[in-house]
Amino acid sequence: MNLEEKINNDIKTSMLAKEKEKLNALRAIKSEILLLKTDKNAGAITEELEIKTLQRLIKQRKEAAETYKNQHRNDLYEEEMFQVNVISAYLPTQLSEEDVTQIIKQIIAKENITDIKGMGKIMGLAAKTLAGKAENKLISDIVKKLLQ
Repeated sequence: MNLEEKINNDIKTSMLAKEKEKLNALRAIKSEILLLKTDKNAGAITEELEIKTLQRLIKQRKEAAETYKNQHRNDLYEEEMFQVNVISAYLPTQLSEEDVTQIIKQIIAKENITDIKGMGKIMGLAAKTLAGKAENKLISDIVKKLLQ
């Protein structure tokens, strides 16, 4: 069952259970998938593209939640964070920081890079290897720490 089918099934379930907040998050995901499908430049929708889309949605929600928190709008903050949790459920399991560090150390050793000048190359390889399994911000922070 692909992501779109899962979302459609969960939308039906949420409608029957009258879970309004979850339904809003699921509809946002469905909307993004439909936009991907109708985009002329996108081509075939791969699992990697679906994961990137979900990560982008989560990032948007987290940024909005942070803004709401700074403006003392706890009701909207909680709504955005709930949507983050719903969307996160459709992502593959995220690796722990220790696991990500080990993988990046292996990449650094394999490429034999010892200084910060090689960060771009390491980031490219690490982002490709860890696509969907870790946030790029975490990868970037670990690469910086290891190359300094």
